[in-house]
Parts: sequence; structure tokens; C-alpha cells
Amino acid sequence: MDKRIGVVGIVVEELESAENVNSTLHEFANIIVGRLGIPYRERGISVISLIVDGTSDEISAMTGKIGKIRGVNVKSAMTKK
Repeated sequence: MDKRIGVVGIVVEELESAENVNSTLHEFANIIVGRLGIPYRERGISVISLIVDGTSDEISAMTGKIGKIRGVNVKSAMTKK
């Protein structure tokens, strides 16, 4: 299966969910090329952006698992090639 490059945006609205998000990201560390996390204390949220390089199935598995965590929103955009 072909690998794709993509970006994943994660917004953690319930900070007690951050540990679950980090543990899931650790599980998928092999497809994460870069990560930037910003705690936005004034709004009580955290924003994480990822650069990923993996198959569609790998990226979907990661975003699907993260999307099931309470208080977390995730969106992704992938290259077509």
C-alpha cells in the first residue's frame, strides 16, 4: 500500500483527555514525522498539529482512535499520491 504525507489537527477541549491523546500518539509514533503542541491556557484547550507519513489505513486508524476520546476533535488532510 502506498504511503501518503498529511497533516492532522487535534483540538483537546477537555484537558483530562490529554494523557489518552499522548498515549495514542506514542502508539503511532512510527508514522509521525513532526509534532507541535500548543497549550492555549486562556481558552482552556490544547492544539496539536502533526505531520504524518503512512498508509491511509495507518493514518485513519490513528485519527479514528483519537476521535473517540472524549473532548477531542481531530481532522486530517492527505496528499493524493
